Amino acid sequence: MSLQGQVALVAGATRGAGRAIAVSLGERGATVYCTGRTTRTHRSDMNRAETIEETAEIVVRAGGIGIAVRTDHTNEAEVKALFERVTREQDGRLDILVNDVWGGDPLVDWSKPFWEHSLADGLRLQPQAVHSHMMTSYYAAPLMTARRSGLIIEITDGWDYRYRGNLYYSLAKIGVIHLAQAMAADMAAYGVTCVAATPGFLRSEAMLDHFGVKENNWRDAVAADPHFAQSETPYLLGRGLAAFAADPNRQAKNGSVLTSWDMSDHYGIVDADGRKPHWGRYAKEIGLAD
Repeated sequence: MSLQGQVALVAGATRGAGRAIAVSLGERGATVYCTGRTTRTHRSDMNRAETIEETAEIVVRAGGIGIAVRTDHTNEAEVKALFERVTREQDGRLDILVNDVWGGDPLVDWSKPFWEHSLADGLRLQPQAVHSHMMTSYYAAPLMTARRSGLIIEITDGWDYRYRGNLYYSLAKIGVIHLAQAMAADMAAYGVTCVAATPGFLRSEAMLDHFGVKENNWRDAVAADPHFAQSETPYLLGRGLAAFAADPNRQAKNGSVLTSWDMSDHYGIVDADGRKPHWGRYAKEIGLAD
């Protein structure tokens, strides 16, 4: 199930799930464009140290071809220029698009109901986390429909339409699920598969920092949050999606929401730490899901 010769673009590949997905695609031999706002010479307003150049270099070490392109996916001119570059460099070929643009954590206040929340922050979240995905897909779609082949993956949080604890956050995360379903309907006749995908409790760099731990001692944070014992690294989702991208029967899942734990079961995926966490089963056990 190789992706050798295929061209992928991961929007939001600076860190977290985006980085792991880019690297996992590279592990299977893909050429991966790694986009985001933070480079070694320019940090985004998130002010984190991870860069798209680092992601591209990890892709190369994993066996793929990594290409870092600084892109603000809320800026149409930059998005258009990105796909013009891909078209030029890859002779019009784009096999896989992953929309993982987020950067919304500073805009969400979990402690306030929507009418007490900053309206400016809540409204800003939508173009940043939803419109950016729409714009990126808009420019990617012609490359895929022209070849009557392709895969678009929308990264979200959660696998259904239930409320996620903050109105503005819920609109963003549910919005990209519906975006995947709508694109699936529009593009099915062109041989393009569109899905949404979610991790469980994601043990990203930012989450590790939140708990004040590193990957090698992450279990120390379980005392602060017992649910963290069921957390997963970004590579459970990344490796699952890479396997899905290489699956010749992926069209059968068109319009679906994929979960890291179901892909782990289906494809025999093991997390980077050797575990097989199953957030879906755990959530049912403790009453967080039906």
